[in-house]
Amino acid sequence: MKEIDYIIVGDGYAALFFAHQLILNKKSFVVFSSGEKSASHISAGIINPLVLKRFTRFWLAQEQLDALRKTLKEIETYTGENYWINEPIHRILHDEMERDVWTKKCKREDLKPFLSSDFKSFDEVKNSFGTGCVLQSGRLNVQAFFADFFSYLKEINAINFEYFKYEELDAEENIYQNFKFNHIVFAEGMAVRNNPYFKNIPLIPNKGHQLNLKLSENLDNKTFKKKYFLFPTSENRFYYGGTHDRDHLENEINEDSVKDLKKSLEDFYEKDYEISSVYYAFRPTVGDRRPILGRHSSHENLFVLNGLGARGILNGNYFAKDLFDFIETGKPLLEEVDVKRFLK
Repeated sequence: MKEIDYIIVGDGYAALFFAHQLILNKKSFVVFSSGEKSASHISAGIINPLVLKRFTRFWLAQEQLDALRKTLKEIETYTGENYWINEPIHRILHDEMERDVWTKKCKREDLKPFLSSDFKSFDEVKNSFGTGCVLQSGRLNVQAFFADFFSYLKEINAINFEYFKYEELDAEENIYQNFKFNHIVFAEGMAVRNNPYFKNIPLIPNKGHQLNLKLSENLDNKTFKKKYFLFPTSENRFYYGGTHDRDHLENEINEDSVKDLKKSLEDFYEKDYEISSVYYAFRPTVGDRRPILGRHSSHENLFVLNGLGARGILNGNYFAKDLFDFIETGKPLLEEVDVKRFLK
């Protein structure tokens, strides 16, 4: 039987950023990956400190940005790449009123680090009222990030591409198949609904659709946002999305969502385009908009890291370290994210 420090169940942002903490701290571990594309794998990879409907920053925005920059530099030491694409978000303003709101908010001390005071106009898209630039924003090279990280995990023999079989887990003796472990971290996204230990955490599935496009006129490497995000993924290929739908949760493409994407795209991109493919996935969200992490109520070596929502990169990285510190040093978790808030 092989003795290891950790088992990680899952293969999205939460799982891989937690794996990074284990690599950094020289812990032995194995990741169990179903091999299926999750919401993380097809995500936009947007790194955004703002709520762009209201031009306000989201919780712990600067702290999470700083932590992500540090982590990506650390990951670069073993994959050889830094996956931050330094292209900011250009928020297309809807009308004069939005422009006035942006102008007022960019003067606030708490928002100055994130809202540019200069408006720009671009020929490639319709932007009658200009665009505001989101400072410190960017994108993660999602495809390269996952491909390289999985390659590294294979290289160090730390990944099993198979479903985790809960019925084969002995949570009392800390044994799973041929592994004797110290801790398990379940970072499964919506798949946690099949997990007998954490299936009752109150996740809300949020179905997101995206279009993969070929545009008749290139956008260079710019990222535009009006209702949804538009940016290049490769030469003459573009991402447009993603929708947020908590009502139509069938495991199939929703044509109304596709129509919404097309209509909103044509609102600011008036040239020809082709849809190459449509993807969808289910994001794990929480009613209070805070991740869920912490220890199982009766099995002290079982932990959860979930509920990252649409900000999986920033939330996943930041709270992976918080969970690692909690497990290894006993550093208390923030009350806002502790799974205990649902166990009272």
